[in-house]
Amino acid sequence: MSAGPAIPWRGDDARRDGPTPRDAAIVLAWRRASRDPLVAGELEAIYEHVAREVARRGPACWASGRCCNFARAGHRLYVTGLEAAYVECRLVPGSRLAEGAVAAARACGGCPFQEGNLCGVHAARPLGCRVYFCDRSSFAWQGALTEAALADVRALHDRHALPYRYGEWREMLELLACHPER
Repeated sequence: MSAGPAIPWRGDDARRDGPTPRDAAIVLAWRRASRDPLVAGELEAIYEHVAREVARRGPACWASGRCCNFARAGHRLYVTGLEAAYVECRLVPGSRLAEGAVAAARACGGCPFQEGNLCGVHAARPLGCRVYFCDRSSFAWQGALTEAALADVRALHDRHALPYRYGEWREMLELLACHPER
């Protein structure tokens, strides 16, 4: 069974028109899948493969937090909805992304999970964070590794008949926030 075509999500449209019932069903599917040990295990296996490939290449990371300020670093972070739900479901129990945190992060050009120069969700961070390094020597291989890993993530969606959406990190977090768990 195939997940079907990718469904882009435009945060601007959602803010103007409001979340839809279809969005709620999609978010619920991502949250359920991110808690399913089989799906989570497959996603983690992709992340482990990426970690081995990154280690093999040895890029430098100075834990400066520059990459987490997307505006200053000159890039944008894109994730799948499943990845955003995976991060959300692995926040400290009882906590959730503070209301307004995404808007504040967007205003300063950064990530709502950046704590000083460190990542507050490092163990659960999405693929784009795992592959991107400010080290210029990594620019030559980042794209190919990202595309290969994204193909694996897309295949995971297809195997489990999960809706596939790929969008800007903060927009995906906003989509999740529009549909809080009850």
